[in-house]
Amino acid sequence: AALAAVVQGCDAVVNLVGVLHDASGPRSFAGAHVLLAHKVVAACSSHNVRRLLHMSALAAAPDAPSDYLRSKGEAERIVLESGLDVTVFRPSVIFGTDDSFLNLFARLLCLFPVMPLGSPNARFQPVYVADVAAAFVRALADCETFGCRYELCGPKRYTLRELVAYVGAVTGHPRPILGLNRALSFLQAAAMELLPVKLITRDNVRSMQIDSVCDCPFPFGIKPQ
Repeated sequence: AALAAVVQGCDAVVNLVGVLHDASGPRSFAGAHVLLAHKVVAACSSHNVRRLLHMSALAAAPDAPSDYLRSKGEAERIVLESGLDVTVFRPSVIFGTDDSFLNLFARLLCLFPVMPLGSPNARFQPVYVADVAAAFVRALADCETFGCRYELCGPKRYTLRELVAYVGAVTGHPRPILGLNRALSFLQAAAMELLPVKLITRDNVRSMQIDSVCDCPFPFGIKPQ
């Protein structure tokens, strides 16, 4: 009912909701990704809101190795089969002033003299948050984007090790990086799952088994930063 009240009277809906760590209830993958997608579609349909822009994730698929990517893939299916005028965006990791990715490593590098790093060879193509927002804006009134999925990546690919080293250099806290193999990466993640605030989980490690990179140009003629 609350969602329907928000949607009522709108020309379009933009769903940016996502969680990186599974929890319970609305903050679970099932709740935040799958169930919410059903609710958004139902609310739009009941109030005759045709336009829906949906944030997914690069490599989201029903057969992906992680619960996160599988739930994102299921959400894509729900919105694209809804009969609404839907556009889906699939970004690599998004960075910006207050992001929770690069800033997390910046904080950790301040605290530890050596950085034990799980999945050091996982590859990313970080995309700037303002470029992602610009893509949403360009697509909003463009009927040629209906039913389309767009992958969003920045101009350069990095391994996780390279990104962490870059953050250390930029923040003035360069540290030796101890890359962990697959078994130790899962062991580290399992230990971190016991912390009050989850920094990384085994499901995150499974997600990083697939490179988060793009082979396509950035859409709408936008030059990614």
